Amino acid sequence: MSGVEDSLRILRSKGYRVTQPRKLVLKVLERAEGPVSPYDIQKILQQEGERLNHVTIYRILDLFCLLNLAHKVLLCGGFVKCALGKREGCHRFMVCRQCGALREFADKALCEEESAIARDFGFVAEHHFSEFFGLCSNCNS
Repeated sequence: MSGVEDSLRILRSKGYRVTQPRKLVLKVLERAEGPVSPYDIQKILQQEGERLNHVTIYRILDLFCLLNLAHKVLLCGGFVKCALGKREGCHRFMVCRQCGALREFADKALCEEESAIARDFGFVAEHHFSEFFGLCSNCNS
């Protein structure tokens, strides 16, 4: 997915209002070079003369994650803007423990297999979270 405008179109198409706070958070995510926490977002906005309560930022990020506009990177504890758009399969990350490189990917077969495992246990999976932690190709050479 590219650009804030694409994300705003998705918000509208799903029946959500495009508010100034949502725009501000989207812009910060778009510019971020890595995962950012709600407190990071709040600090960046304050440096730009904008004020948003961190609770509001958390709620906005929850909505963005629900709509697949952003993802929480568990290993880093921060959020990133979705880079894959509507690509099928659960979106996952590989995180380099040395340089911090982050790579997003989607794998439909992996997502289906995890859902099947959940069903075998009588569970209906709504979301899947997993991340790979190790060395990227640059740090592994």
